Amino acid sequence: MQSADQLMQRLEMLNAIGIALSSERNIGNLVELILLAAKNLVNADAGTLYLVEGDTLKFEIVRTDSLGIALGGSTGRVPPMPPIPLHLGDGVPNTSTVVGCAALLGETFNIPDAYQAVGFDFSGTKRFDAANGYHSKSFLTVPMRNHENEIIGVLQLINKLAPDRSIEDFSTDDQRLVESLASQAAIALTNRHLINQLENLFEALINLINTAIDDKSPYTGGHCERVPVLTMMLAEATSKANWGPFKSFHMTEKDRYELKIAGLLHDCGKITTPVHVVDKSTKLETIFDRIALVDTRFEVLKRDAEIAHLKGELDAGAYAARLAQYADDKAFLRRTNQGGEFMRPEDQARVRGIAAYVWSGTDENCQSVPFLSEDEVTNLGVARGTLTDAERQIINHHIEVTIRLLEALPWPRHLTNVPEYAGGHHERMDGRGYPRGLTRSQMSVQARMMGIADIFEALTARDRPYKPGKTLSESLGILARMTRDQHVDPDLFEIFIREKVYMQYARMFLEPGQIDAVDEAQLLAMAG
Repeated sequence: MQSADQLMQRLEMLNAIGIALSSERNIGNLVELILLAAKNLVNADAGTLYLVEGDTLKFEIVRTDSLGIALGGSTGRVPPMPPIPLHLGDGVPNTSTVVGCAALLGETFNIPDAYQAVGFDFSGTKRFDAANGYHSKSFLTVPMRNHENEIIGVLQLINKLAPDRSIEDFSTDDQRLVESLASQAAIALTNRHLINQLENLFEALINLINTAIDDKSPYTGGHCERVPVLTMMLAEATSKANWGPFKSFHMTEKDRYELKIAGLLHDCGKITTPVHVVDKSTKLETIFDRIALVDTRFEVLKRDAEIAHLKGELDAGAYAARLAQYADDKAFLRRTNQGGEFMRPEDQARVRGIAAYVWSGTDENCQSVPFLSEDEVTNLGVARGTLTDAERQIINHHIEVTIRLLEALPWPRHLTNVPEYAGGHHERMDGRGYPRGLTRSQMSVQARMMGIADIFEALTARDRPYKPGKTLSESLGILARMTRDQHVDPDLFEIFIREKVYMQYARMFLEPGQIDAVDEAQLLAMAG
């Protein structure tokens, strides 16, 4: 009979175990904690924790201290024993084993001596004892019943040890304590399973949104997948760096999960962006590439020139020169239509000159039309990329939609920063970004990380319709200049370079031909 002090100590231990159970997030660690806590609580030499899986009991954790046996949990060694069926082939309940009975009947079995027990098959236990020189005597087998009255597992303890290491029976007090622990453990396990299922459902819904965006445009799906990966790479490097202004920056598992979710949702607003803008691969593309219409107009110009030549209005030299000019202009417009990093002012002027050509084209009302419409001139004159200012505004609007959608959600406390992290990746350090014109001091470190990841992924991406993926040196050179121009955070850029985050990403996502030599010192100097 234990003293009041001993009982109080065990109750305090049980309370501490309950607190530990409620705080553990990892399922594997949780089941290991349950078994070890139960063994310590009643000083058992061995124990096994089984979890209900379908119509079987699966060996999850196995421990026998005196034999040095440790399977499952943090050991990384999966118990090799096959699951115990709860019903036989004809559907009859399998009550031959004590753990099966505990699971099927929901009752605790306290057996003083397995070798003297009647009604249970301990043949497997006896074979184990014979093979290992062990003697399994006292058994305490407790069902794990959760708050919904479901049996989710069985906790079995073997051989309670006296102070002199002799084997004792499990007492009534032992049984009550382990039953209390099993109840707490079952609830903790169920709660953790439910939380994991909700998190998995939540992430599946996020992936559903990204899949919908991907289905609209195959050029954004990869981006939605890669930016979170790169963001987490930079976040881990920043958290581990023991130098510079971020040496005290560290993330918990909750911080990591929050940033991961923000990364997955950073472009969710693109679900409202028109496809013809997102996928605009050339300057004249809308539903189709209008460069084909321009080619046809050149054919009309050539026909008109041929007619003028046949009428004697153009001599052979002038005719040949005009055809050559049309061919050169046509080739020029086709090149211009592809977009690029920069278009010279003289090339923009040449587009306007071609637009002034006189030709015989008419509209549906037989009214003469210019060789190039005002809209076509505007599009062909785009200095960078393929988007006009109006189209770029449409693209930029996606971040406002992202923020509005995310801020409307009832985020739990550990995810309250998701809208700010996801909504800040187009801001600049000097306050000239969008949509809110935030400065560096007004932004979280995580939002600044996502800004770098968003830019670098876009520069290196190979799946964009309007450009090939740039090499490492080209992409980092552009990123360095953007750092110098206060577009991205200089301290995070330094970590990105010095900790070789760019190379870690490149090995995962870039083609071998994109991975060229990088001069880190030059890049850091260029960034200022």
